[in-house]
Amino acid sequence: MNINKTPDSQSINTSKSQDWLCLAIGNSRLHWAWFRGESLQLTWHSQHLTQPIVEGKLPLEIFPVDLKKNETWELPLYLASVVPQQTAFWQSYPHLRQITLADIPLEGIYPTLGIDRALAIWGASKVYGVPSLVIDAGTALTFTGISDRQKLVGGAIAPGLRLYFQSLSRQTAALPEIYLSQSLPPRWAVNTPQAIESGIIYTMLAGIWSFITDWKQQFPHSNILFTGGDSRVLWQYLQIQFPQIAKKVIIDTNLIFWGMKLSFQSVSAR
Repeated sequence: MNINKTPDSQSINTSKSQDWLCLAIGNSRLHWAWFRGESLQLTWHSQHLTQPIVEGKLPLEIFPVDLKKNETWELPLYLASVVPQQTAFWQSYPHLRQITLADIPLEGIYPTLGIDRALAIWGASKVYGVPSLVIDAGTALTFTGISDRQKLVGGAIAPGLRLYFQSLSRQTAALPEIYLSQSLPPRWAVNTPQAIESGIIYTMLAGIWSFITDWKQQFPHSNILFTGGDSRVLWQYLQIQFPQIAKKVIIDTNLIFWGMKLSFQSVSAR
């Protein structure tokens, strides 16, 4: 379980009525954020559930060790999901509010746009301004752009880094499974593991460079934001290969939670 503590997270008092939770259900994991009012206290990740929650209470196993208290967990829960089966497991929770595309007031949203992409670009537009390009390095690698007029320009979807590595090892007879390195491999490898690393990483970097370059031609003063679980390692690769681009990139792994926070604020204001 990965935990990201914010500066004020050491003094969390779980009895405060203004506490509320965000749950972003991704393809591989559950992504959590704990808010107190408008202040983000803590983020962490847990595994997908294997069965529905019972008795309308949040299961303690989803919480980090330092938050497993004896309290009854009945906090408001804002949920955004790209996995329908996992979504169903949470429907019995009485304090649940599911966020949908209808809650996101951006022009140009189309019906099949992933809620995770929509929330991330909405959050980016409010925190960093527009235009913005969000590159989400998760299970999938996605590009989502918003114009200076708050309109969705569009984007693209490709396999993420780890999915590339897994697909090669699982769909071929002789290629081993390779794990991400923190450093760039040699482009012209002389052994199979490094050849796999080279093929995947340099191809992905070239694609990222191409999308950013094209976007910057359309919106020269745009923000470029990286988010998602592999955003930091991708940025490290980019910094070596394309340092002029990398130095203009903002890394914010909480973009989806900023979008969910906007939804919470909207409902609270009603």
